[in-house]
Amino acid sequence: MTPIALAIAYLLTITLCYAGVCAGSPFGTCRKCNGFGFATTTDRKGRPKRGKTCRRCKGRGKRVRVGRWLFNRAQRIYREGTH
Repeated sequence: MTPIALAIAYLLTITLCYAGVCAGSPFGTCRKCNGFGFATTTDRKGRPKRGKTCRRCKGRGKRVRVGRWLFNRAQRIYREGTH
C-alpha cells in the first residue's frame, strides 16, 4: 500500500470513528470546567471551594461536541432549504 493511500485510509477511519462517537454520545464534558459546571478555587487556608458558574457550559458540565454541532447545523440548513 502506498503511503498516500495509507494516510487516506487512516484519516477516513479516524473520521468515521469520531462520527460514531458524535452519534452515540452527542454531549461531551466541558473542557473549561472539566464537567463540574463551575470553576474550583481555593480559600485562604488552601481548601477547595466552589467558584463561579462556568460560562461556556452554563453550569451544566456538558457541551455539544463539535462534530454534532456541525451535523445539527447542516441538517437545519438542509431542512430550511427544502421546506
